[in-house]
Amino acid sequence: MKQTKTLKVRVRDKHAALLQQMARSVNCVWNYLNELSARSIRERGRFLSAFDLHPYTKGANKELGLHSQTLQEITREYVTRRKQFKKSRLNWRKSGGVRRSLGWIPINTGAARWKNGQVYHNGHYFKVWDSYGLSQYSFRSGSFNEDARGRWYFNVVVEVEAVVPAGQDKIGIDLGLKDTATCSDGTKLEAGRFYRDLEPKLAIAQRARNKKRVKAIHVKIANRRKDALHKFTRQLVNRAGAIYVGNVKSSSLTQTKMAKSVLDAGWGLLKTMLEYKCAGAGIVFKAVNEAYTTQTCSNCGALPDSRPKGIAGLGIREWTCSACGVRHDRDINAAKNMLAVGHGRPVVGIPVL
Repeated sequence: MKQTKTLKVRVRDKHAALLQQMARSVNCVWNYLNELSARSIRERGRFLSAFDLHPYTKGANKELGLHSQTLQEITREYVTRRKQFKKSRLNWRKSGGVRRSLGWIPINTGAARWKNGQVYHNGHYFKVWDSYGLSQYSFRSGSFNEDARGRWYFNVVVEVEAVVPAGQDKIGIDLGLKDTATCSDGTKLEAGRFYRDLEPKLAIAQRARNKKRVKAIHVKIANRRKDALHKFTRQLVNRAGAIYVGNVKSSSLTQTKMAKSVLDAGWGLLKTMLEYKCAGAGIVFKAVNEAYTTQTCSNCGALPDSRPKGIAGLGIREWTCSACGVRHDRDINAAKNMLAVGHGRPVVGIPVL
């Protein structure tokens, strides 16, 4: 069975100037489409589709130094985002200044290929650190992308053989701040380890206004977080047949005093990784309602008087059910309840007979 996968490889720094030039041309096309679309809506009350916009950019690839299919991809992406955000005009892509847009050069299927040990696109060869053996793949759509430090990466979609894990465990996951994720079987991913030891160095760089160093530290923190989440989610997917996670929204908690811890925990990234890895492995993944999962006893299904309640109960990490006498770890109990909800049992009201 075949499935698609996106591979990301680093482009050598010597190509940065050429890619920056191409990225400025991409921004020019984007802004032109943005103004054209807004003017059509303002003057004629009509939204232009990708089919309507293509003729306005046809033939401009030679003057702009872009591949003709790149122009088509820019148009398609612009229309997609305009529909997604339901706006008549999107933000401008800025090529300079403090708030400049990070470089982006989209590539359609067939517009890039592996040739002479390098990525060949638009008449240019780009050397990359090939950590995947790209010669064995046929490239589909992709893009060149720049990060905050000015480094460029080549991202490409390829087809790979799907490996279906034999795991049959059913796992509920509770998302938290003390531990980023707690599974119903007791497995935990510790939180707060991604940036704690780098905080002093980050503070020194920020006070010295060393922007280059600040960006490097932030990237290191982000890479640590991604590495930990990738390893944790891969282990879960390899041994599970069904995964259920709470539907907590990190966006609502980023407006509170817990914002720093919430952003560092990376709940959204964790759920995204689980979702696409489960889809690729043919595993059930579902976000379930986490209401009362912390307060309900996972053994008897009751809401005992001894349960942790409200803000005052956040510091209670272990509690004993006054109804059945079972002692619970707060997070593991919540994860077990999410597993039960995933199986179709209401959180409250059905005791275990």
